[in-house]
Order: sequence, then C-alpha cells, then structure tokens
Amino acid sequence: MPKVDELPPDQSPAVRVIAMPADTNPYGDIFGGWLMSLMDSAAGSVAARYGKGRAVTIAVEGMTFLRPVVVGDEVSVFATLKSVGRTSMHIAVEAWRRARHDDRSYRVTQATFTFVAIGEDRQPRSVPPFTHPAA
Repeated sequence: MPKVDELPPDQSPAVRVIAMPADTNPYGDIFGGWLMSLMDSAAGSVAARYGKGRAVTIAVEGMTFLRPVVVGDEVSVFATLKSVGRTSMHIAVEAWRRARHDDRSYRVTQATFTFVAIGEDRQPRSVPPFTHPAA
C-alpha cells in the first residue's frame, strides 16, 4: 500500500479531469481502462511535444492499481520523459486522485509508457537525443 504522506509530483499535471458517472462500470466503479486512457493521453502529449510530431504507444510497463477512483474525484495525471532511443521515448506516468472536498491527494497508479515517433508514412522516424534536465 502507498505511504500516506506521499505528495504528488512538483509539476503541473499533463491532464486533470473529474471522474464522472459515465466513466463507471455497471457497479459504479471507475473503469481502469478510463484511467489508463488518461495516462496514455498524458504520455502522448509529452511524446508529441518532444518528438515534434506524431507518436504512437507501443508498450505500457508496470501498471498496478493502488487505490480506487470514485465519481467526483479530481484525477491528475503527471507525465515525465525519462529516456529516449533513436525513435522511441520512455515516459513515466503517475495518476493521483483527490476527493472533491479534500486537500489530500493519493497515488492511484503509475506506469512507464513507450512511444515511437512516426512520420506521415506511419514508419518510425528519429527523435532528438535526450538531454537530462539539470539536477
């Protein structure tokens, strides 16, 4: 179980939404696929910006659901470029939930998304070399 005193990343989220009834299954629980879709969108935004064009998801690694998300929760998704290959980008993604009337946030899940930059011909294309941010 995650530590209670965790804090979300010190950056702006790539995506922030409110979980709505339309995002639930017949039991009223938020679909894991809905959350994964938000994470893919956040990572895709980072990949497109860094790769300066179209990029496609080719893998998702290490996704484990730690806490539920319920209707009304604010979901914030953070995405950070971690490494780059010749055509690929590895992006660390974390999803956090905050109850509507609370200040505390809780990590819901995290994963690494791998994207490949593609050209108009839908074939892989090179991306710029990765320069690690200054520590």
